[in-house]
Amino acid sequence: MTWHVPEDDLRAYARGELAPPALWSTDTHLTACAHCRGVLAGAADPVALDAGWERLDAELDAPRPGPLEALLTRLGVADHTARLLAATPVLRRSWLGAVVAVLLLTVAAAHLTGAGQAPTLFLALAPLLPLAGVALSYGPVLDPTYEMAVVSPTHGFRLLMIRTVAVLAVALGLNGLATLALPGYGLRALAWLLPALALTATGLALTPRLGPVAAPSVTGGAWVAVLLAADAARPAADGPLAPFTAAGQGVAAVVAALGAGLLLIARDRFDLYRGGGSAA
Repeated sequence: MTWHVPEDDLRAYARGELAPPALWSTDTHLTACAHCRGVLAGAADPVALDAGWERLDAELDAPRPGPLEALLTRLGVADHTARLLAATPVLRRSWLGAVVAVLLLTVAAAHLTGAGQAPTLFLALAPLLPLAGVALSYGPVLDPTYEMAVVSPTHGFRLLMIRTVAVLAVALGLNGLATLALPGYGLRALAWLLPALALTATGLALTPRLGPVAAPSVTGGAWVAVLLAADAARPAADGPLAPFTAAGQGVAAVVAALGAGLLLIARDRFDLYRGGGSAA
């Protein structure tokens, strides 16, 4: 080989300042010329070279975002927030498939009872799905990013709200789609919405004191107890249960508002709980 890259061009190449087309020619030449590679190694700034290797290592070691994380980033969500949302356990296919299966079964059961009766089973189960989803999205047991969240400067309450909004958006969306499959019931098929918000807010408000497992368990158990009591007390077997009447919907709205208020008051306790131990 009789031609070599001028030394000034090699120095500019090492500094990242060589412009095309000389840059392209130098790239091609260096792959086949050991002499120019040796000159480049002597001309390169060791500090700049080390910095370049560090950037390359960081780029190679950086985790590749999944489809959901990439979509959220394209929609304008911050990188760290998108990663927290994408790591939410209940946004995985297994959980979503289970929720869809439960909703399909309850919708089928509602159709079998006939349009003259209230879809009691659907209305009873639908509020529990957002509560369970939120419970499974926060805490050391099922959260794959829990250790990262503990040592990060992210406010525990903010992390909880990010996960809660994601879960509610998915769960309420799926519940809404299932409701569309019950057109014969009219507005009665939407009677699950306020109880769902009330159960979720209550479960979250109790989490700092009872923990992420006991709080939703107690809340869900109380909901089942209310339904059983309402079933025993209703005058007609084909009539709606008390929680799904106008008065019951009003009570659910009040409980949801109180739960949200208590959650806001106790927001700082999530940092204490997140660090380990009870916030009581």
